[in-house]
Amino acid sequence: MTQLRLTQLSHGGGCGCKIAPAMLAEMLAKLPATSAFPNLLVGTETADDAAVYRLNDQQALVATTDFFMPIVDDPFDFGRIAATNALSDIYAMGATPIMALAIVGMPIKAMPVEAIQRILAGGASVCAEAGIPIAGGHSIDAPEPIYGLVAMGLVAPERIKRNSDARAGDVLILGKPLGVGVLGSAMKQGLLDEAGYRQLIATTTQLNRVGSELAALPDVHAMTDVTGFGLLGHLLEMCRGAGLAASLDAASLPWLAAAADFARQGIGPGAIERNLASFGAAVDFDPAVPDWQRRLLADAQTSGGLLLAVAPDSVPAALALFHGAGFGAATVIGRMMHGHPHIEVHAVRA
Repeated sequence: MTQLRLTQLSHGGGCGCKIAPAMLAEMLAKLPATSAFPNLLVGTETADDAAVYRLNDQQALVATTDFFMPIVDDPFDFGRIAATNALSDIYAMGATPIMALAIVGMPIKAMPVEAIQRILAGGASVCAEAGIPIAGGHSIDAPEPIYGLVAMGLVAPERIKRNSDARAGDVLILGKPLGVGVLGSAMKQGLLDEAGYRQLIATTTQLNRVGSELAALPDVHAMTDVTGFGLLGHLLEMCRGAGLAASLDAASLPWLAAAADFARQGIGPGAIERNLASFGAAVDFDPAVPDWQRRLLADAQTSGGLLLAVAPDSVPAALALFHGAGFGAATVIGRMMHGHPHIEVHAVRA
């Protein structure tokens, strides 16, 4: 019997399936403003990770949805990655998840029931790790496999971490290494070895639950997670929200070891080109930054790391929380600065 390969049943995978930033902005341009709802503390205006609605003076509800097509072939691992990615939006707002609903679209005639059960089991295992139930959901017969979650959490209103509240002089910290999209592309082409696959699974199934702890630090001014628009795209959203510029030190950026080699060979998802075409004009690359690093900076991350803008004096405390929670790759990658919203990428420390 031929082994089922989930990635061959879909045209894309993981957060690389996201619509390009420029097209998405055009699609959303005519949505009505949400300012008429005073208890909606975070809506669509700042391209944030989740919506936030004030319930009372002590609690706000954080709600998000995230789903995609397979980035790996193993059904259980696909379920784990999709659930971890969806819950990341809750943690990125500084909240603690309370429950989830499953979003399921499967090509029923092309997939055995056992494979679908394994996807659902993978998602449920991650939610169990996060201490929440999958309390329901919705399913359809779809032409390509799709799985994800509606996730809900709670946060004290004063601890909400938007992506738009960075301040000039803040230090940028990235919690996970880059290169997930590149590794996913290599796997789909049959080029990824077992060690590379373990790297891919380890990073994409690591819950960003440290975000809830980071929210307790008053000098963590802004937080987001790095997903389909790549580090550059999500940092640019942070810049535009705050009306600031950012500087990145290419030499300090963390990469997944196997991803750098594949990026040098030009391997990567089509989302890299879509991302660069959408926001490349707002990024100034030092000529010494090689093309493979530029591509990794725009690589679509699935279940990527948290990106923080934090006051310099609180950097040691933030890094201690990251490292204590098992995010060994967490490191300082740059800073926010005055200027029109754009990103400068330097080949050496600026």
